[in-house]
This record gives sequence, structure tokens and C-alpha cells, in this order.
Amino acid sequence: MNRKLNIGVVGLGRLGSLYANYCANRLPNANLVAVSDVREDIAKQIATEYRADKWYQDYNDLIADETVEAILIVTPTKFHTEVAIHAARAGKKIFCEKPLSLSIEESVKIKDVVAETGAFFQLGFMRRFDSGYSAAKQQIESGDIGNRVQFKSTSRDRERHELDYLRPENSGGLFVDMGIHDFDLARWLMGEVKSVYSVGGVLAYPEMKDVGDVDNAIVNMYFEDGTIGSVDLSRNAIYGYDISSEILGTQGTVQIGYYRETPIQVMKANAISHDVVPGFYERFEKAYVDQLQNFVDNVLEDRPPAITADDGIKALAIALAATRSLHENRLVELSEF
Repeated sequence: MNRKLNIGVVGLGRLGSLYANYCANRLPNANLVAVSDVREDIAKQIATEYRADKWYQDYNDLIADETVEAILIVTPTKFHTEVAIHAARAGKKIFCEKPLSLSIEESVKIKDVVAETGAFFQLGFMRRFDSGYSAAKQQIESGDIGNRVQFKSTSRDRERHELDYLRPENSGGLFVDMGIHDFDLARWLMGEVKSVYSVGGVLAYPEMKDVGDVDNAIVNMYFEDGTIGSVDLSRNAIYGYDISSEILGTQGTVQIGYYRETPIQVMKANAISHDVVPGFYERFEKAYVDQLQNFVDNVLEDRPPAITADDGIKALAIALAATRSLHENRLVELSEF
């Protein structure tokens, strides 16, 4: 394939800057032609560093740029809807980071405009592109572990983010911001979720009481086919970045994840030690690159998106149901959403 896709990146925070780098240096059939950020100095810096032709402070100017064929939306979640709708109506190919939005209503707006315009829209759930999770999917679908019985998943950050980010009005809260990855995996590996029951609390960072969210939680899930699952979430693992999942079947079990980052173990008197996975970048760098490569290939080869707005809506519904369950101390049916 000789043709390249001209890409603009909207939002140049931690992840957006990485995506600009990947477009410029890791995706052979992509061109980074423009970037946008409300911080003009950052936009200029990233454009210069990664050889983009143009930078903009207003994302509307990037969308109006006729050289930009596709855009990557990596803004704060609360801006996803307005950027996605504008891009779809402008005829751009769209990749949008998770979560789709902060509410079902806003998410449905995106879905409806995508349907109305026929825009290509792919959502970013990079764990589906991780080699461990994709291999587990194959194992499960091949029947190697028999019938699925139970799903368990863990997402734990080493330490909390800055307080302003953690406010539910900005990030969506623990279940939407962090748990949504696990909820997407639950659907992908097990099937649709019927109901959830959540418990949680401010157990590690007292200052989060003023934020309006919890720092630790456990979600029990009942799937529509009668199988069960659980997700545990924490902002304070301390020991490292801990992402793991397990699918128990009638004939075996699949486990995904690891603690040790490098293949070395130190053994001393009364102690055996090894390093840990430090953060999301180290754990999922290849998955991030692979999902963007998949997006580019799907556009250039006229294939359907790997992950749709519908997937985003369904994962968000689980996260919002878990949030409602925590606050109302009851089992919440997904049908409520």
C-alpha cells in the first residue's frame, strides 16, 4: 500500500502527544500533518518536534484544514461530543479515545451524527489490541477452556492523578475513567452485562472526599447468559501499575497480565525480588500503536471500524450503572440505561 492517511491530532496532553509521536514515527502509512491544543505553545512545540506542517489553538481550524483527512480526538472526555460531531459533519475519518463521552445522551448524539453522515468512526479501547488479551480472546472462542463461567479483572494505578482530573465532572469518576476498560473487556470476552452491584470508598486519599469520588471499588457483575464477574479498581496500588484479568471456564482458565517488567529476579537471604510495571505506557505501548495502525488500515482499506460508538455506549452504561449502584447501595439493571 503506497497511499498514506493525513492525520491531525486534537488534544496534546500526555496521551495526545504520544499519538502525535506514533503518527509521525511508528505508523508507516500515516502522515502527521496538523495538531491542535488550547495551549498554543504546546501545539507549536509538538508540531515542530514531530514535523507536522501546521498547528492550531482552535480545533475548529484543524477540522477546516482540507489537508487533514482523519483526526484523532484525544481531548478531555467532556469535549469528545462537540469535536466528534463537528468532525463527522466535516467528512473527516475519526478515531476517538475512550470513554466515548460522560453521558449516554451525549454518546447517542455522536452515534446518531455518525449514522446520519456516514462518517468513519472508531473508538479507542487499546486493551483489545494487547497481545495477551487478543490471545485470550482466541483461546476462549476456540473452546479451549470450555464454557465461560466467571470473569475477574483488576485495574490499579500506582498512585492517584491530580485532584482536578479526578473530579467526576472532568474524568467521569473511577468507574468511567478507569473501570470502563474492564467493562469493555467483560463484554468482549464474556458477553453483555445484565446488572451490577458496586461497593467502594475513600480509603487511601482523604482529600478525595472533597472531589466527590472514591479511590477504591469492587463491582460484581451478572451477565445476560447467567455467568458472573467482578472488577476491582484502585488508585493506590503503590507497588506498580497492575492490570490483569482471568476467565474461568469449565475446562480451564485463561489469565492475562504480569507483574515483572524485565526478566530478572534477585535472590538474597530471606528475600526474592523483581521490578514491577511502572505505568500504562510501559504496559500498553505496543497496543496503543497497534490500535492506531488498525484505524489507519481500516480507513485506507475501506474496512469497518474495529470498535464502534455502540461499543462505547454499552461500556459507558456499565460504568454509569456501577456508579449509580455505589451511590444508591443497590443492584442496578443495565436496562435502566
